[in-house]
Amino acid sequence: MLRAFLRTEAGSTSVLFAATVLALVWANSPWSHTYEAFWHTPMGISFGDAAFSLDLRHWVNDGLMTVFFFLIGLEVSYEIRLGQLRDRRLVAVPAVAAFGGMLVPAGIYLILNAGGPGAGGWGVPIATDTAFVLGVLAVAGARCPDPLRAFLLTLAIVDDVLAIFIIAVFYTEQLSVPALLIAALLLAAIVTLRWLRIWRAPAYIVLGFSLWVATLQSGIHPTLVGIALGILVFVYAPTDHKLLLAGEAVQVFTSTPSARAAREATRRVQRAVSVNERLQLRLHPWSSYVIVPVFALANAGVRLDGEALRAAATSPVAIGVTLGLLLGKFVGISLGTWLPLRLRWGILPGNLVWGQLLGGAAVSGIGFTVALFIVDLAFEDPVLHDQAKIGILAGSLLSAALGWLIFKLAWDRGGVCAPPEAEPSEELPVTLSVPVGPGDHVRGPADARVTIVEYADFECPYCGRIHPVLEEVLRKNPDVRLVFRHFPLRTLHPRAAPAAIVAEAAADEGRFWEMHDILYDNQRFLTDADLEHYAAELAVDAWGNVSRHVARIGLDETSGRDSGVRGTPTLFLNGRRYEGSLDLDSITRAVEEIRESP
Repeated sequence: MLRAFLRTEAGSTSVLFAATVLALVWANSPWSHTYEAFWHTPMGISFGDAAFSLDLRHWVNDGLMTVFFFLIGLEVSYEIRLGQLRDRRLVAVPAVAAFGGMLVPAGIYLILNAGGPGAGGWGVPIATDTAFVLGVLAVAGARCPDPLRAFLLTLAIVDDVLAIFIIAVFYTEQLSVPALLIAALLLAAIVTLRWLRIWRAPAYIVLGFSLWVATLQSGIHPTLVGIALGILVFVYAPTDHKLLLAGEAVQVFTSTPSARAAREATRRVQRAVSVNERLQLRLHPWSSYVIVPVFALANAGVRLDGEALRAAATSPVAIGVTLGLLLGKFVGISLGTWLPLRLRWGILPGNLVWGQLLGGAAVSGIGFTVALFIVDLAFEDPVLHDQAKIGILAGSLLSAALGWLIFKLAWDRGGVCAPPEAEPSEELPVTLSVPVGPGDHVRGPADARVTIVEYADFECPYCGRIHPVLEEVLRKNPDVRLVFRHFPLRTLHPRAAPAAIVAEAAADEGRFWEMHDILYDNQRFLTDADLEHYAAELAVDAWGNVSRHVARIGLDETSGRDSGVRGTPTLFLNGRRYEGSLDLDSITRAVEEIRESP
C-alpha cells in the first residue's frame, strides 16, 4: 500500500509541474485575459425553477478537490487501523514535527503581517505538498531511503488533517444553521448505513453528493466532507476465512475455466480486500494525474512581470509566505523532530540520520496544493492574492534548493555516520586501545593472519552497507577474521542501543552472529516489537539481564572512544586504524598488503 502510494505520488510530480508551468505561461501570455475569464465560466445544473451553479474554478476547488481530501481520509483511516499510525511511538515524532512545521511558519508570517491587510493569510505557509516533496526525494535518489519517505508521508498526513481543521475553523465566515443541520443528518445517515453494514454504492454516492451540497451551502468548506467520508470507509485486514474462499474460487476457475467461475473468483478476491484499499487503488491515479494537476492549472496562474515581481519583493504577504515556507518549515519540523526524540516520546522509522531528516525538513517547505487552496479562501483583494501566490512559488523553489543542498552536503561527505559532537579536526589515535580478547565477538579462525575489528551500530546505514562487503572479504580470505564491537550513536540512531542489547542477549545463547545478520538484514525494522520477534525466532530472551548487557556494550564504547572512534563504521586492521574507502576492492587490497608484509 505504502509503496503503491509513493510510486503514484512521485510519478505524478512531472504532470503537476507541467500543469503549473502551463498555468504560469497562460497567465503571462498575450492571451492572459482568457485565463481568469475561462475559470470564471459558470456551470451548473437546473431542474425546473431549482438551479445550482458554480464557476469552473469553484467546481475544481470545492468539488474535485473534495475527492483529493477524500483520499487523504482513506489514507488516514488505513494507516490508523492497519498501517504505521498504529504504533504511537512511530506517530509521535512526525506528528509533533508536523505541528511545529505549521506553528513556526504561521508565527513568522504574523510577525510580518499582524494588523495589516494580509493578516488573514497566516494559514498559507503551513501546508506541505506531498506530491512535490516525494518528487524531489525521488530525484535525490539513494540519499532519501524509504524510511525518510515513510516519515514524511506520516508528517504530510498529519499536516493535511491539521490544515483541513484550520480551514474549517478559521476560514469559515458565515454559517447557515439549517444547511448545517441537514448536513449533520446526512452524515448520520451515512454512519448508520456503515453501522448496519449496508454496502450499496449508489446509496453512498447519493448521500455523499447531498452532504457535499449541504455543507457547501452551510458555509463550511466542503473539503471537510471529503476527509470525513474517507475516514468512515471500512478498512480491515484480510481474514483467513475470506482468503480461503478466494483461494478456492481461484482454484475452481483454474480447474474449470468459465465466465461464471471467473466472475465468482473476481468477486471473492475483491471481497478479501477492504473497500478502503480498493478505492485508494482506483482513485489515486485520478487524483494524482488529473485532479491535482487541474487544480494547479486553475490556481497557479499569476502575473510575473517586472511590476508584479517588484511589488512582491517588498510585500509583507509575499515575504511572509516565502520565509514561512523556507525558514518556518525547516525550523519548525527540525525542532518538532528533535523534541520528542529528546524526551523519548517516540522513535524514528528505520535507520534515519539527522542529515536526512534536515533535508526532509527543508523540502517540506514546498507548499503548493493546500497553500494555493488557502490563498483562495484568505484573500479577496486580487493584488494580495497574486502576491501570496508569488510567495508560494518563491518559497517552494527555495525550499527545494535548500533540501538538495543539505542532502548533498550532509550525505556526500563520505561513508561514515558521526554524531554532532565529533570533532573532524581532532587528532585521533591510530592504534586499537584494547586488544582482541576472549570476550569479543569473533567470526573467523583464531589463528587468522589478519584481524578486522569493526566498531559499528545496527541502525547505521553505512554499517549496513559494509556488512555484505565484510562478509565477502571473509568468504574470499580464509585467513581473515572479523571482530564486532558495539558503538551505538544514540543521538543519530535511537534504535541502535536496543538492537545491541538484543544482540548481546543472543550472544548469551551462542547465537550472536545469527542475530547480527538478522539485524542488518532488517535495519528498517528495529522497533521493540521487531526486536522481540527476532529474539523469539532464535529462542532468545530479548530483555533478560539488560543491565549486564548494557555494561558489556559500554565496555566496547569506552574502548572505541579510547581508540579514537568518532563515527561508524570504523575499522582497525591488525590493530591499526583503516583510513581507506569502505568498498570491497579497497579493503581487499589492504588485507593483501598486510598479508604480504613481513
